[in-house]
Amino acid sequence: MTNELDTLLTALYVLVDDHVVPPRAGRGRRPEVTDSELITMAVAQVLQRYGSERRWIRHIHADPGWRAMFPAMLGQSGYHKRLKAAQPLLRKAILTMAACCPSWFDDLWITDWRSQAWTWSTIAVAAASPCTP
Repeated sequence: MTNELDTLLTALYVLVDDHVVPPRAGRGRRPEVTDSELITMAVAQVLQRYGSERRWIRHIHADPGWRAMFPAMLGQSGYHKRLKAAQPLLRKAILTMAACCPSWFDDLWITDWRSQAWTWSTIAVAAASPCTP
């Protein structure tokens, strides 16, 4: 893992932890891997171009740099289950990151015709993002 990737993932973790994932409330045992760490791992998986979750988890377990960044790591099935359950948080994280881009507030957008339709709830989430000018 390079220093640039390490810095990027650390900044992403802070953004997600501060603005996307709600504070944990209630009783019970805290999960070993937080939702913020899970979303950061999912973004790192995409940035490293791992299409297979199994190969990604195996890579994280084998590399000491990744193990230092994510000391408590899930197995492949646990990672998949938690990631599937965290889809609303992933959507909110994507919108938050998009709102941090300078082009988010441009008058002209070039979009892909295959993208999902925007709903008022996603626009409201984006309007409440931390990077609004």
